[in-house]
Amino acid sequence: MGASATTDVIFDYCDVLLDWRPWLPLEGQYPPGVVDMIFDPADPYGFAYYDAMSDCGWSDERVLADYERHHGPAVAWVLRRYFDRRLLALYDMVDGMPLLLRDLDRAGVRLWGLTNFTTAYVSAAHAKFPWMSLLRDTVVSSEEGLRKPDPHLYRRAIDRFGVDPSATVFVDDKARNADAATAVGLHGIRFTDTSSLRRDLRELGILD
Repeated sequence: MGASATTDVIFDYCDVLLDWRPWLPLEGQYPPGVVDMIFDPADPYGFAYYDAMSDCGWSDERVLADYERHHGPAVAWVLRRYFDRRLLALYDMVDGMPLLLRDLDRAGVRLWGLTNFTTAYVSAAHAKFPWMSLLRDTVVSSEEGLRKPDPHLYRRAIDRFGVDPSATVFVDDKARNADAATAVGLHGIRFTDTSSLRRDLRELGILD
């Protein structure tokens, strides 16, 4: 991609734009051991699995019913409590990202979102953090029934936004998602922190 050719940047949400802390809705509600059990990465039907299903479009009630089938009603009640308080997980924006969005917008770069998330979370993030309004549009996995790194989801975003892939950067904290973006013709960048991303964008000629 030519240094002066970049016209658009597409951002992932969680751990790129948003500091999402999913344990916060349960913090102080249950003993630490119970919270750890809900988020146990070794549980094949734990939080990570059902979070992915939510991102694919499962309703809360479908998630809770399936979770109860695997874990029983008492443990499922803990997950219901998470759903009731989930907006607390939107802790803040990632340090430095509001200013980076502002600088890109002022430079005339068009900004977009592509996220494995739910519509409820996306709407809440935009309501809570005014800087998110600089994104012109967002493709949300739960609305599409697809999750990154499925190449079809990237192509839907490209078509919906009307961007030229060769002139568009995609930023994601997961290497597999950034690599999948590159595979469909976008310029994938793995996000580690805002200062490194700003440096990468400068090298592409996007920022001074």
